[in-house]
Amino acid sequence: MQLTINNKIFTDNSNEANENVAFVLSSHNERFKQGAIDNGCKEIINSSDLKNYLDMSSIKIIGITGTNGKTTTAAAIYSILLDLGYKVALQGTRGFYINDKRVEEYSLTTPMQIGNFAHIQKAMENDCDFFVMEVSSHAIQQNRIEGLSFELKIHTNITRDHLDYHKTIEEYINIKNSFFSDETKKLINKDDKIVKYNVKNGFAYSLDEPSTYKVGAYSFKNGMHVMFSYFGEMHSFSSSMMGIFNVYNLMAALSAVHITTSKPLDEICEALENFAGVSGRMEIISSSPLVIVDFAHTPDGMKEVLQSFAHKDIICVFGAGGDRDKDKRPLMGQVAANYAKHIIVTSDNPRFEDPDLIIEDILKGIKNHQSVQVDVNRKSAIRKAIDMADENSVILILGKGDETTQIIYDKKLAFSDKEEVLKYLNKE
Repeated sequence: MQLTINNKIFTDNSNEANENVAFVLSSHNERFKQGAIDNGCKEIINSSDLKNYLDMSSIKIIGITGTNGKTTTAAAIYSILLDLGYKVALQGTRGFYINDKRVEEYSLTTPMQIGNFAHIQKAMENDCDFFVMEVSSHAIQQNRIEGLSFELKIHTNITRDHLDYHKTIEEYINIKNSFFSDETKKLINKDDKIVKYNVKNGFAYSLDEPSTYKVGAYSFKNGMHVMFSYFGEMHSFSSSMMGIFNVYNLMAALSAVHITTSKPLDEICEALENFAGVSGRMEIISSSPLVIVDFAHTPDGMKEVLQSFAHKDIICVFGAGGDRDKDKRPLMGQVAANYAKHIIVTSDNPRFEDPDLIIEDILKGIKNHQSVQVDVNRKSAIRKAIDMADENSVILILGKGDETTQIIYDKKLAFSDKEEVLKYLNKE
């Protein structure tokens, strides 16, 4: 793509480089350098120097990384800051937003370097005070965030994910932890035993361990109610959201806003109560029967959701993505078997894999369960779950969240868990 700063044009694509367009050279496009020169490019700029062309001092960048919770935490920070009267941009899995308007649709969790610069530039053109962004492990390893100075870096948690790319859990953990190795202000989930970080300029939130923002009590009657302490002072908030993991997400969000704005905590808590959550993340689609759609697609993510409904008869509908980490599939099956009364294993985004073989991998983790069904047709699986439900049930449809397509081979076919639920309940 191209980036224009003060009438100077930059690109990371050698085919777009020419005598009027500078080529931004990184470790990812080094092999195309000669192609840029052959196209007539006169100026080659190292990716590490791109920051010298765009003054970003007027905007505060907040970056969130972690296996689970990035999207909800980022959206909550964005919502609170807007309610407090700031101008804010949000970049992440669900798209690019400026001041409560979606500017771009779904994209990479974290774009390439030039994409980040272009979005930040657009945010500054709209007088934004803050730029809130999700930071993926791919982006950290590929140095897509090069040249960005973060006002605050936030850690949600580190569990198993993306091992199709990172190969080992150790490599994945090390990549995530590397984000917190410098002296930038950072906000850490102190209850995560895996995280390692530079303690200088470190803040923390927790439910169990001692921390800066420490939850003292919480309950889940008609939503959530949380009490927490900050240097001995007690504060509280309520939310319509559910799940212990969302206590963590909301604590991360309000702590981040407090650190970056110095607004009174009670005012931040009041603004937080207006945040209703993110589409496809623990989203209640129906209350009778109780049907919830969530993006959980890792063993730990599933466990967090399922644990939140231990008091209900859980009907769990899920699959696993194709061309992704195969070793997590039986682990996901095992989690479902530990918590769900009824399990329906179905297809997710099979991509170029045989969905029946993916399901076989999942079933290896489900041992001696009294109620397991297999239905490779996701629409049919959802309908079976609804037919099975009674007043004590909760139907948890996991893995795709608010995705509106199902990826089969290289085709994206229209499919929405939420729409399938609503269509069947309304008998369309």
